[in-house]
Amino acid sequence: MFHKILAALDASEMGNLVFEQALGLAKKTEASLMLLHVLSAEEEGSPYMPMLSSVDCYPGLGAQNLEFYQKQWDAYETEGLKMLRLRATEALSAGVNAEFTQNIGSPGRIICDLARSWGADLIIVGRRGRSGLTEFLLGSVSNYVLHHAACSVFVVHRQADIKDTEVQTQTSAQVATTN
Repeated sequence: MFHKILAALDASEMGNLVFEQALGLAKKTEASLMLLHVLSAEEEGSPYMPMLSSVDCYPGLGAQNLEFYQKQWDAYETEGLKMLRLRATEALSAGVNAEFTQNIGSPGRIICDLARSWGADLIIVGRRGRSGLTEFLLGSVSNYVLHHAACSVFVVHRQADIKDTEVQTQTSAQVATTN
């Protein structure tokens, strides 16, 4: 069974679902949990690097923009660690051995690298539901992990995604039977 489960979390509703699934599975299999948050511009709510094009006209503005950005980044980093500490404490209270780490970089690559170096048996990751052009331009973390992980991967879907798929399937079946 599973001995080491890596759960890739963020501060979203999906992050909560991933944690719930990881905690439940870790309890049932008596596995250890590694909670990971990746600091990335891809995460919703992450700070954006200010545009520095106005620096040529107003030299002092560039320093102000960078200082403001640094404050936003520090707050983002602090919130990520706070979320991880809270989740680790919750897991420990439930009797699950848990540790956490927060890394910066490309989420898919960081998840796969950590899973490999930590010796994870399973990665649990959420799916945002991107598709089409958005997925092409921004990429899909869950898709990257599915194709590059050295262990099993469990992808958590939002209930709305599942219900939307069921409705589409039912609609397609009705159209097929009427033709």
